Amino acid sequence: MGSVRKASAWLGLVDDNNDERYYDGYDDDGAEGPGDAWVTDPRVRVASETAEEQGRRIGTVTPDSFRDARGIGEMFRDGVPVIVNLTSMEPGDAKRVVDFAAGLTFGLRGSIERVATRVFLLTPADTQIVNGEATSRPADGFFNQS
Repeated sequence: MGSVRKASAWLGLVDDNNDERYYDGYDDDGAEGPGDAWVTDPRVRVASETAEEQGRRIGTVTPDSFRDARGIGEMFRDGVPVIVNLTSMEPGDAKRVVDFAAGLTFGLRGSIERVATRVFLLTPADTQIVNGEATSRPADGFFNQS
């Protein structure tokens, strides 16, 4: 969708038919095999049922526009840590999504952390972030080769 069409859709001047982007070519005949999860949005990855039962899920979202912020909010509100990749967004919309995410994490007592350029990790209040740095390094350890 071109930028003029996006702007027109945002203003409500034309119909935004984004549903066509997610058609996977299969008819909905209800004959899904065991373990086949149907995801409506290919930009959102969903964990398996086992991970969901054990409470170990992380959502990844790559939004195209600010309209996708609702999906981020719903996952985060359910207690799922969310990785938000804003690299495919326009800078103005990306700033709006970051502002939304900051308000969301503040309101639900979570935290937001920049992982990389335009990639953020939103963690709920009951999730602890562990960084890869060692807490204490011995002075005569392996890397001290002086």
